[in-house]
Amino acid sequence: MASFPRLRFATFSLIAAAVSLFAPRVSAAPFTTTATDDDVQGMSRSRLARIAPAMQAQIKEDLFAGSISLVARHGEVVHFETHGFLDEAKSKPMRKDALFRLASMTKPIVTVAAMMLVEQGRLSLNDPVSKWLPELKDLKVDSPTGDVALTQPMLVHDLMRHTAGFTYSDRTTSPRLKRLYQDANIEAREDILGDEMLKRLGKIPLLHQPGTFWEYAITVDVLGLLIERVAHQPLDVLLKESLFDSLGMKSTVWWVTPDDVPRLAGAPVTPRLQQNPSGRTYFKGGGGLLGTADDYLKFAQMMVNGGTLDGKRYLSKKAVEFMFSQHTVGMGGTTMATTGPGYGFGLGFGVRLDDGMAWVPGSKGDAMWAGAAGTSFWIDPREGLVGILMTYGPTTRVQSRMTFKNLVYGAMVK
Repeated sequence: MASFPRLRFATFSLIAAAVSLFAPRVSAAPFTTTATDDDVQGMSRSRLARIAPAMQAQIKEDLFAGSISLVARHGEVVHFETHGFLDEAKSKPMRKDALFRLASMTKPIVTVAAMMLVEQGRLSLNDPVSKWLPELKDLKVDSPTGDVALTQPMLVHDLMRHTAGFTYSDRTTSPRLKRLYQDANIEAREDILGDEMLKRLGKIPLLHQPGTFWEYAITVDVLGLLIERVAHQPLDVLLKESLFDSLGMKSTVWWVTPDDVPRLAGAPVTPRLQQNPSGRTYFKGGGGLLGTADDYLKFAQMMVNGGTLDGKRYLSKKAVEFMFSQHTVGMGGTTMATTGPGYGFGLGFGVRLDDGMAWVPGSKGDAMWAGAAGTSFWIDPREGLVGILMTYGPTTRVQSRMTFKNLVYGAMVK
């Protein structure tokens, strides 16, 4: 098991001569600290201090019971605080090692693992999905006049950018597909093994022709099953060996052990959440992971570093740039429900298309995603910035993360 990467935590100094207290770093890249009393890595400490009152105000308004906010700049953690409570009853203080349901923040991790296989030459973006998943070789597309044939094959590329034509039952505007997805248990609301899920999915028509429309969907769950076949490993083992062990993501898990239960944030743990999915149901590459804020920072910092962390390279610099580029040019659909305006979609990440147009400051090429349970993150390579907000307030998730992002950029002074 790899040791925890060194993280360095900025602390407030009362006088210029005081000794600064440092926690370990997130980045292996060396840098020199030239901070003034109110400046750490170009971030104003006094302005970062605005985050806590804003989080407390949202807690007071019952938007969520608790949260964790974390900001890293140029490889240094400049802000890492807890707010409010671990549980919905507001009886336990939030803790920094709280375990959150990552939900769709699982998707970027699985997509990065797939891109690693692409760089190894074991998988290609232009591979037809049916090459690896023959259960999907006879797919049709839903239309008002009856199911029609595909006009072009569904590619691995489509799975990585949500243009495969699949949907989610609770998002689709098609009553027919909603019923078919639910009746076939495609989203594993009850236990179902991957091979059986794919067999059933192959009999359900697509909502769109592949490569024509961005539709948030079951696609990364399918991608997870596909890379299991490419790697000849179950998804939990594949992610552990390719990412989690060497990044030091020791608390990123698929299920909750009895020792983990006391630090689980949000709703009480369910019996199903305490069961290992292996051999029981498929690993949901689109939303099955749980993890901590500092664990997710290691993954995000690796990406903001251009694919490397602590001397180990996971992806090439060009692959990261490629993933953070717009991959849905000329297609229908919008990411706005998750990203707000001004964003398109790359490979596994929503990507900002320009400095303007969005609701909050940022940089062209910054990348983000979020989970339905209230978790979110973004990566700004131009500024060497990572922001992570962990809450369990799904009904207020857009408001909460936009507020946090605005406060973080408002603290950037150089």
